[in-house]
Amino acid sequence: MKCRSLMVQGTASHVGKSILVAAFCRILRQDGYKVAPFKAQNMALNSFITRDGGEMGRAQVVQAEAAGLEPHVDMNPVLIKPNTDVGAQVIIHGRVYQNMSASLYHEFKKEAIAFVRQSFQRLSEKYDFIAIEGAGSPAEINLRENDIVNMGMAEIADCPVILAGDIDRGGVFASLVGTIELLSEDERQRVKGFIINKFRGDISLLKPGLNFLEKKTGIPVLGTIPYFKDIYIQEEDGVSLERLIPSGGNEKVDVAVIRLPHISNFTDFDPFEREPDVRLRYVNYGEKIGNADVIIVPGSKNTIDDLNYLHNSGHVQEILRHYRSGGLVVGICGGYQMLGEYIEDPYHIETSLESINGIGLLPVRTLIEKEKVTCQVSANIHPSNRIFKNTDELKGYEIHMGRTELRDEKYMFEIIQREEKQTSTPDGFISEDGRVWGTYIHGIFDNDGFRQEFIKRVKQAKGISVSSEAHASFSFQEFKEAQYDRLAELVRNNIDMEAFCRIAGLR
Repeated sequence: MKCRSLMVQGTASHVGKSILVAAFCRILRQDGYKVAPFKAQNMALNSFITRDGGEMGRAQVVQAEAAGLEPHVDMNPVLIKPNTDVGAQVIIHGRVYQNMSASLYHEFKKEAIAFVRQSFQRLSEKYDFIAIEGAGSPAEINLRENDIVNMGMAEIADCPVILAGDIDRGGVFASLVGTIELLSEDERQRVKGFIINKFRGDISLLKPGLNFLEKKTGIPVLGTIPYFKDIYIQEEDGVSLERLIPSGGNEKVDVAVIRLPHISNFTDFDPFEREPDVRLRYVNYGEKIGNADVIIVPGSKNTIDDLNYLHNSGHVQEILRHYRSGGLVVGICGGYQMLGEYIEDPYHIETSLESINGIGLLPVRTLIEKEKVTCQVSANIHPSNRIFKNTDELKGYEIHMGRTELRDEKYMFEIIQREEKQTSTPDGFISEDGRVWGTYIHGIFDNDGFRQEFIKRVKQAKGISVSSEAHASFSFQEFKEAQYDRLAELVRNNIDMEAFCRIAGLR
């Protein structure tokens, strides 16, 4: 069977393109197709490391999971990770290419298109169908030249386009019609259908608008997706951290994650949202941390700038007071580095500063290096760690530009496999009393046994009774799989799938 493809573009960012592509990946997988996701160029700080050490955007990881595939960098050949307001680290086929300003990258897209073609061709040789995601809007006039992610990509794939709009933010008919009006005639011919996303209310009240839209543009509306909150799909963009997490009483473990200006890999903490005895919340700019059982300093794309933010915002003083009053503090990756004594940046990888004092809760020192570490790992609790009992083998990944030296030997984990090679390497550090620890391992809380042991320890410290059977059956991975099925069912029930398959060349 010849590989087919279809592209989901949007009238703007955050209209639901990633979710729709994930849904189509799941639906087509259920229908027996070998389907793969693809996004030529992704801009995100929330990335993932593949089995062979390549770095890619998490949205395509979610879509690959929905398709039942192991993520591969060909699904996201170009990843842009902003590290300043006007510059970013550019990653090609999973590896750091170089740092570029916005204007330099705009010119570089003439070269990047070759990498995009290579990845798309490789996927086309392996799969029956490729579900392609666009980025932002195809009607951004200033970005049309050298485009590789919207209509430029649709031309490379020679595929039809479905245009999605978000009705929840208002103005969906104007944004859909306006986008079509700003496209060239050839581009308009590629748009074969509309999807209206995030609808609340009585669908019959929307019919006049749908009729107008079809008459005005000559393009059919394939369906209207209801607004939903009860289906969990991991999100890639930090805008999702604006969501409100329900509060809890004294029987809840209160976990406060500091939302750093350059926060990365915040999905590390998603599993806590599904734990009934945990209240997860994010501390935004200008807010106080307040009373918490655990404070987590997360990963960062610019550790030194974000450490400066913690000092200047008063959060360092709050963290120290929290620890002195008996609270727990955890650092993941960049957060682990910040909990140490100081960070050195002699090559000015991140800022013009050569060093900065850390929070000082762990006796570790970090040197920012030129080469980025990217690898999947397997680990156990380190033999020197007398606080946590050994759980099942732990899985995760490392992604950092720093080497951390310890002045003691109270390690948190022992890495037993890195990049599929056996090893015995200590990772992280845990304080004598067990109330401060850090690690380079992203995804550590995805491990059910370790997460439940962590919650149990916090509850015991808080004086909450702990049942030995509490949450023992909860599997985060099984939960995610069930959510992909629920998403597929929702989209099937609200989209004209016969029309979708005709447009996609599957009928």
